[in-house]
Amino acid sequence: MTDVSFEAALNERTGAMLDACTRCGKCVEACPSVRPAGIADAAPADVIAGVIDLVRLGEGAEASRKWASSCMLSGDCIRACNYGVNPRFLLAMARSAMRRKESDLATRRRAGVKRYRETSRDVATLARIQLDHAALERLGQGTASVTAPDETPDFIFYTGCNVLKTPHIALLALDIMDALGISYSVMGGPSHCCGVMQLRTGDAEMSGRMGTSSVDKMSHSKSGVLSWCPSCYVQFSETTLPAIERQRGAKPFEMTPFLRFLRGRLEQLRPHLCERVALRVALHRHSGVAGIVEAVLELLEAVPGIEIVDLEQPSAGLQSASMAVLPDYKRELQRAELEAARGAGIDALVTIYHSDHRELCAHERDQPFRILNVLEVLGQSMGLHRGDRYKELKITQEADLIVNECADLIATHSLDPALARAVVVKAMLGDQPLPLQARAQP
Repeated sequence: MTDVSFEAALNERTGAMLDACTRCGKCVEACPSVRPAGIADAAPADVIAGVIDLVRLGEGAEASRKWASSCMLSGDCIRACNYGVNPRFLLAMARSAMRRKESDLATRRRAGVKRYRETSRDVATLARIQLDHAALERLGQGTASVTAPDETPDFIFYTGCNVLKTPHIALLALDIMDALGISYSVMGGPSHCCGVMQLRTGDAEMSGRMGTSSVDKMSHSKSGVLSWCPSCYVQFSETTLPAIERQRGAKPFEMTPFLRFLRGRLEQLRPHLCERVALRVALHRHSGVAGIVEAVLELLEAVPGIEIVDLEQPSAGLQSASMAVLPDYKRELQRAELEAARGAGIDALVTIYHSDHRELCAHERDQPFRILNVLEVLGQSMGLHRGDRYKELKITQEADLIVNECADLIATHSLDPALARAVVVKAMLGDQPLPLQARAQP
């Protein structure tokens, strides 16, 4: 271990990557954000050169600033580069540099703390209006968030934060691992923050402090860490772990996306896929993490009775939440996909990630098909069932009704009903980029 700080190690890695960049512009040419961001007429080589200026100086050409600010984390830029550069990482560093140029550290730190607290409040509230104490403990919350496992598990299952808003997805992941005989310890939620919110506000020091703390907590397993959240995966695998490797000379573990892990265990999983699931489905796709769409398609193909329909829609962004930087573009893609799904006569539109599911699930009210997460489909074939309470509540579109429906759990967890209602309005009903179809008032 060296005495190099996290921030210094991060800067060293950034500098090496800047030096490796040839400014050819292929990353810009491949990026799906360029056209909706309004910079399609800018020369790609000039755009990436301006990004390098942003990282080094905090200032750069307007087209470069727009590109950095409009990054949906699609990852196409990484696949386009022939020189081992990660343009997605450089864009994250450019955004961080822009924030540093705009305000002092105290202001940026306050902004990071504010985002962290709001996320913590929203996640904790939405999880608690759906789950009892036992389910929360199983997901690594409550006392489980500070209790070390009695024995070293095969894996750490890292949930991230926001999947706890749709807890049936995370619980199904655990049910599947139980069926496969895999031992695990669950970590996640705000007490195991990846640090991405702090990096986004330009506070690399605090980002490194929080991310390193979580890495150290996750460093006790036989085989590494399985991650669910794609934004946490990108933060750890592209920023935090490489910086720690520079600090300490080695990475403490390998992090594997859960769905890629399942694909690698498909032959072990296949005998458990016993029940026929007669559904004609289409996949809501995001290709920001390499191999995920391919893994999900192979998993779905292994389910007896499933027929997969390709809607031939773009696969942009890391996940739906990552596309918030281009809201009009996101809404149009969602609208086009729902229309294509309706025209194709499918039985279900299958989501991959939790943010996709949160944003799309209430459309089931207005469409002739269901909105399901991929783990629900696998679970059904395995005889594993978890009710989608989030979807049930959100489809009502009535905050007061939701709070009334959840009154027992609100009381059990000693939540303030007014706060619970405010979170439902903002973080559940407000998490709806494409509005539902208008309905006549009774």
